[in-house]
Amino acid sequence: MKTKNLLYAGYYIPVVFWGTTIISGLILGDYNHLTRLVSELGAIGTASQYLFSTGLIICGILSALFAKALYKECKDSGRSVFPVLIILFYSVSITGAAVFPLPLRLHLYMGMPSILLVLSPLLSFFLWKDKTGLPAVKQLSLVCLAIMLLGFLVYFPDILSNYSGLKQRFFHLGWSVWFAYLSYGFLKTAENKYNSDFVLK
Repeated sequence: MKTKNLLYAGYYIPVVFWGTTIISGLILGDYNHLTRLVSELGAIGTASQYLFSTGLIICGILSALFAKALYKECKDSGRSVFPVLIILFYSVSITGAAVFPLPLRLHLYMGMPSILLVLSPLLSFFLWKDKTGLPAVKQLSLVCLAIMLLGFLVYFPDILSNYSGLKQRFFHLGWSVWFAYLSYGFLKTAENKYNSDFVLK
C-alpha cells in the first residue's frame, strides 16, 4: 500500500474509535458517556464487548500503519521521527486493551502505554520547525497537548467527580484531533513535494 494512502489513516482512526464508542453505547442502552468510562463498553459479558474490541483492534492496526507512513515521510523530509514513533505506544495499548477487556487485570496494564501519547505533540513542538512545511505545527501541537492533558483530570476524583467519562474523553478527543492534523499536514507537504518535483521535471 502506498505511503500516501496510509497517511489518510489519521482521519480513519478517530472515525472508527468514536463510531465504535457511540454504537456500543447505543447497544448497551443505559450507558452514559459523561459518567462512565470507555472501557466499560468492552467489558466481559456486555452486549457490546465484541463490537467494541473489534473496533479497538482496527484502530490499533491502522495506527501502526499510520506511524509507519509518518516515519517514512519524516525520514524523507529530514524531520525528527520521535514524535511519530510515540504513536506505536498507542497502537500496542489500544490493541492490548481490546484483547484483555475489563475486568481482567491486564486491561489496566495494557492501557497505560497510551498515556505516553501526550509526548507526540509535545516532542513535535520542540523538534519540528515551522519551516518544514507543516502548517501551524507549533500552534496545533500545543492545542492538542492541552486537550489531551485535560484527560488526566480522571486521576483527580475531586474535580468533576461525577463526570469521569467526560474527563477521559478529553484525552481521546486530543489524540483524535492530533491524528487528523498529522494526516492533513503530512498529506499537504507530500502534495507540495510532488508538485515541486513535477515542476522541476
